[in-house]
Amino acid sequence: AQCRMRTLAWLGIASLCLGAAWAVPAKEERRKAEKPKADLVLYENLDLDNYDLTLDNYGEILDLNNYEELYDYGDLAPKIEVGTLAPRPKDPAALPNLGPTAETPKLQPPTTASPIHPAPVPTQGLPSCLFCLCISTSVYCDDVDLEHIPPLPPETTYLYARFNRIGTIRASDFTGLKNLKRIDLTSNFISWADADTFRLLPGLQELILSENRLTALPELPGSIVRLDARLNRIPSTGLRPDAFRDLKQLQFLHLSDNQLDYIPVPLPENLRSLHLQNNNIQTMHENTFCNSQDHSQIRRVLEDIRLDGNPINLSLFPNAYFCLPRLPTGRFF
Repeated sequence: AQCRMRTLAWLGIASLCLGAAWAVPAKEERRKAEKPKADLVLYENLDLDNYDLTLDNYGEILDLNNYEELYDYGDLAPKIEVGTLAPRPKDPAALPNLGPTAETPKLQPPTTASPIHPAPVPTQGLPSCLFCLCISTSVYCDDVDLEHIPPLPPETTYLYARFNRIGTIRASDFTGLKNLKRIDLTSNFISWADADTFRLLPGLQELILSENRLTALPELPGSIVRLDARLNRIPSTGLRPDAFRDLKQLQFLHLSDNQLDYIPVPLPENLRSLHLQNNNIQTMHENTFCNSQDHSQIRRVLEDIRLDGNPINLSLFPNAYFCLPRLPTGRFF
C-alpha cells in the first residue's frame, strides 16, 4: 500500500512539471500574436499619407541650430590665441640661430665741439599742423584760441576752424589753395572779410560763416553750392547788388537772424532752400520768386522758403507764389 502511494505521488509531481513546461510556449505564442495588433493600433494614429519631407519642413523635423558645431571642418584655419608670452618650443634645437647679440650702443655725452642740432620740422613744414589736426587733406583747428587763419598745407581740401577768436579774414589767408571745397568758421569773432577772400577759390563749394559779427558779405565764387551766414549782423546794404544772380550752382542760401530789409533778388534757378527767418523783411515783389509775365513757369526745386519771424504778411502777395511747389513758411494774416 505504501509503495502504491509513493508511485501516485511521483506521477502527480511529474504531471505538474509537464503542464508548466507546456504552458510557457503557449503564452509566448499568444504574446507574439497580440503584438502586431498593438503596433497596428499605434500606427493608425499617425497621418502618414500627408507626411512629406521637403525643404520647407526640413527644419521643423531636424534641429539645425547646432549643425555646424557637430562637425570639425579640417579646411578651416585653426584659431590662434594671442597671449603675452610665446609658447615654449617642443625641441630647443629647432630654434633659429640668430648669431651673437649686438650690444646696446651707449649714449655719449654732448661735447662743445659737436653742438646738438634741433630735430627737423615735419615734411609739411607748417606750424598749423603742430597745434591743429591734419588728417589727409583735412585740417581741424576747432577751439584752439586762433586769432587768425593759420598757414595751411597747399593740398588742404576741408578747413574747420570753429569756436575760436578769429576777427578778420584776409585774401592772403587762402592764396594758392585751389583744392579747398569747404571752409567752416562757425562761432568766431569775424567782423571783416576782404572782398576777394573767397572769390578766387575755384573749387569752393561750402562756406559756413554762421555765428559771427559780419556786417557785409564778401564776393563768392561761381562754384559755391551752400552759403550759411546765419546769426550775423548783415543788413541789406551789406549785400552787393545782384549778389547771387550769377551763382548757378547755389542750392542752399541761409541768411536767417540778420538785419535784412528785403529778399535778395534775383535768386538763382537751382536754389532749393532759402532761409531768411528772423530778419526785418516787410514787403516783397511779385517777381521775387516767379516771373509774373510767364504763368507757365514752375520752380520745382525751390521747396524750402523760410520767412517766419519777419514783420511781413505773406497773404498780401498771392501772385508771388504761383510757380512754387509749396507756400513759404511765415505769417499769412
